[in-house]
Amino acid sequence: MFKLSLIALSLVIMAGCSTGPQDVVANATKAMGTENLKSIEYTASGFSYSLGQSPNPNAPWPKFNAKSYMRTINFETPASRQTLVRTQFENPPHGGGNQPIVGENTQTVVVTGSSPWAGQADIWITPPGFLKGAAANNATLAAQTVDGKQYNVLTFMAQGKYKVIGYVNTANEVEKVETWVDNPVLGDMAVETTYSDYKDFGGLKFPSKIMQSQGGYPVLDVTVTDVKTNPETKIDAPATAAVVVKSEKVTDGLYFITGGTHNSVAVEFSDHIAVVEGPQSEERSTAVIAETKKLIPNKPIKYLINTHHHFDHSGGIRPFIAEGATLITQDINKPYYEKAFSMPRTLAPDKMGTKTATMETVADKKVLTDGKRTLELHLVKSSPHNDGIIMAYLPKERILVEADLFTPPATPTTPRPKTPSPFSTNLAENLQRLKLNYQTILPLHGQKSTRAEFMKWIGKT
Repeated sequence: MFKLSLIALSLVIMAGCSTGPQDVVANATKAMGTENLKSIEYTASGFSYSLGQSPNPNAPWPKFNAKSYMRTINFETPASRQTLVRTQFENPPHGGGNQPIVGENTQTVVVTGSSPWAGQADIWITPPGFLKGAAANNATLAAQTVDGKQYNVLTFMAQGKYKVIGYVNTANEVEKVETWVDNPVLGDMAVETTYSDYKDFGGLKFPSKIMQSQGGYPVLDVTVTDVKTNPETKIDAPATAAVVVKSEKVTDGLYFITGGTHNSVAVEFSDHIAVVEGPQSEERSTAVIAETKKLIPNKPIKYLINTHHHFDHSGGIRPFIAEGATLITQDINKPYYEKAFSMPRTLAPDKMGTKTATMETVADKKVLTDGKRTLELHLVKSSPHNDGIIMAYLPKERILVEADLFTPPATPTTPRPKTPSPFSTNLAENLQRLKLNYQTILPLHGQKSTRAEFMKWIGKT
């Protein structure tokens, strides 16, 4: 009896001393000084990397200097505004992300409570945001040792759907936060952010070092130099951009599909259609498919031609596969897409689902023809933009279709660059090497152009 009483007393004492998830949250909130934090603004500099814009599918995202990085967050609204000023790092330029940057490039990203989780996540994976999210969403607790260090690991479900995991160290600092966001190419894409070198900024403990990876490669590596607590914040919701599709008949059976930042081209053959580029997202490509069917009724879309693997040019591939189209891409991309198509998509199931993709590849050249119309696909060799980028050429019509290598100026009076882009000069070299007799250019960014305008733009007039 005495022995049982001691056991019972021991269990009571253990229960009284045990630490629950809200205790961990409370201890970290107090230690970091975030109890009364409603908004924050922090400034940093270092490096940023352009997601999905690597020079080839096996390379990390291209690197840029982050001359300045500022994020303002209102945790109550919630809302966030990020302003990043980038300068060129890669020398020579290699990959996408608006390279080469001449001077400075400023990017501003605004998210609100109505934005997709891929944007909102940046609010709740900050150390203060994570603690607030854990407190509000019934976080669970587990103890874990990683590389010999002990952590209290808190997990909660944001919006009842998105898992967020945070590692709180023995100093009650949030050291790492993991989550997953839906990505049109990679599916449930991992986002991992580490925080270190905590410093006191006016009573708030905040990391002076922030490193983040997405899709397995770094996207941010900055040192924080200033933090403001509870600044006045007014973050207006960004304008909602509806998908707009326009089309222009270039010649019989050939249509230039525009209306946004990315274009596609529909090519009619005797018993089928080939579309060059399924860009951006399922929403965009679904609209392109609908427009193509309206322009060329009663024929199936047999082929989708993908110029290169950059996310803004491959994010809309899956709806075409759902339509039954065969994907044509450069050799280097086949293993990459096979892997990407098999990745889990629990956060945003799509039309393709688990359907198996049929793929054909291009080495240096591939020709599609029905005996009347011919469409040639050529590798752009030694392109500094992408190692596996292809262009399309219709010899009879003397039309070139290209992506990212030449974007026509917005107006005829737009000043010509002092130094032409190496992407454009490399394109010109390839066109000369292949002796392609083109007169019209259908760029997958920007407006229709001509050979004369292209040559003038690169200073070859």
